[in-house]
Amino acid sequence: MPPVRLIAYSDYLCPWCYNASVRLDRLLHEQPDVQVEWRSYLLRPRPPSTARDLEAFRSYTESWRRPGAEEDGGRFRVWQGDEGPPTHSVPAHLVAKAAAAVGPDAFQRMHARLLRAYFEENRDISADATLRALWDELGLPAEAFARRGDPELLRAVLAEHDEALRFGATGVPALRAADSDAVVTGALPMETYRRFATRLRERAEQGAA
Repeated sequence: MPPVRLIAYSDYLCPWCYNASVRLDRLLHEQPDVQVEWRSYLLRPRPPSTARDLEAFRSYTESWRRPGAEEDGGRFRVWQGDEGPPTHSVPAHLVAKAAAAVGPDAFQRMHARLLRAYFEENRDISADATLRALWDELGLPAEAFARRGDPELLRAVLAEHDEALRFGATGVPALRAADSDAVVTGALPMETYRRFATRLRERAEQGAA
């Protein structure tokens, strides 16, 4: 049987996307025929015209306690220290795309590392120095980091964001079957992801019968 292919739209600055990522990664380990392709969605598509206020940002991160209280999700820490706030979403997506150009395993590791760095470690994942440090920590080829500046990668990020909007994704995380244009928005419970994959598998089996 063919794999169960899912498309997930996500932003690295979205706490609910972190929970969805942790759960979908668990699903991959439970059901090896499931494949998840992560695509970009930009909650903050461009830097603000004026610097963001760090104290206001710290207050905002108190809201992370809510996704942090959910089962089967990521770990969150209300923002501490003087780093940040992040300026916008694009830099993290570009580095993830540069890692994908190295290979699928490099992407998966960078994808998870960006989320942990931001939500667990309170690191500014829009800062180039932080992104380079994460890249080096993962042992990715040093020369490949420069790929983040490739205009082709920026076009890919923007195209994926536009695609999500066309499919009706008004927020993230948003999930759809690869052969469907219907998106489901929100960080779903683990059991819902399991049922979703099972239904897609059963539908494929019926179509092959």
